[in-house]
Amino acid sequence: MPKTIGTHSGSFHCDEALACYMLHQLDEYQDAKVVRLRDPATLDTCDIVVDVGGKYSHETKRYDHHQRGFDEQFSENYKTKLSSAGLVYKHYGKDVIRTILADEPVSDNEADILYKKIYESFIEGIDGIDNGISQYPESIEPAYRESTGLSARVGWLNPWWNQSESDMDARFAQAMGLTGSELHERVCYYALAWLPGRKIAEEGFNSRFDIDKSGQIVLFGQFCPWKEHLDVIEEEAIAKDPEAPKLFYVLYPDTSNSWRVQAVAERPGSFKSRHALPEAWRGVRDEALLECSGIEGCIFVQQSGFIGGDKTRDGALELARKALTMD
Repeated sequence: MPKTIGTHSGSFHCDEALACYMLHQLDEYQDAKVVRLRDPATLDTCDIVVDVGGKYSHETKRYDHHQRGFDEQFSENYKTKLSSAGLVYKHYGKDVIRTILADEPVSDNEADILYKKIYESFIEGIDGIDNGISQYPESIEPAYRESTGLSARVGWLNPWWNQSESDMDARFAQAMGLTGSELHERVCYYALAWLPGRKIAEEGFNSRFDIDKSGQIVLFGQFCPWKEHLDVIEEEAIAKDPEAPKLFYVLYPDTSNSWRVQAVAERPGSFKSRHALPEAWRGVRDEALLECSGIEGCIFVQQSGFIGGDKTRDGALELARKALTMD
């Protein structure tokens, strides 16, 4: 007999639509029927219940978050209260990830990294919105309204006030498909693009003393989105060794086969560099830059000193090494 997933009837939201989609990715519930109702007696007969029922118990497979006193987070490192999506993800997320990546198997360590990353970059926002948790102090008035996020788009799948509600189950199925497709895309991106980028960043970071004895220059043999990765990797390294030197420059090839020297930001998202390229080089290009730097192949240094370029790897490395000795 097919199993049943219970959730509430009436207007639906992003969290239970995604929760039901994730359950359908599991072997145990892949053929389960989703029933939408509020009758407690009927909900008691369901094999698993999300977003309704007033109970949270992993042992009995009840995953509601509306009851008084509920204050469950993803882990002790997070403050956002979970919605039904977060509850299902907390208990089944790694299995969901492995199902989505069935053709691209990941190691246990990679699954752990993806599990955390997908929560904080995708699921947590859904939890926060469903629980009415603001991203910033309410005393700050938004400069504009944003209504294009996933939670908002799921909301628009509900009928208007003057439309019939006769097709609510079909609408909910559409919401499951919408949330599921976005989860699928995120999992694939983080596994097949973001995670390989992290590996490149780790390799560059771990070999930094081979590039320069200062340990403050990282070199990548190919470009990848490195800023987020290096921030986390460096933070982990400093936690183990508080005396470890902080990174100042990252070198990588660009699309024209030249090389870039980029100063590391003081903190994530900051426009201020820890050690910008020297003042004397800023805003200078080509031959003029060669004259003031003494380094062959120079192309440019941007006016704020956060990035520069050279035609060769060795030239870029020489720029970075010389910049370490200058203000």
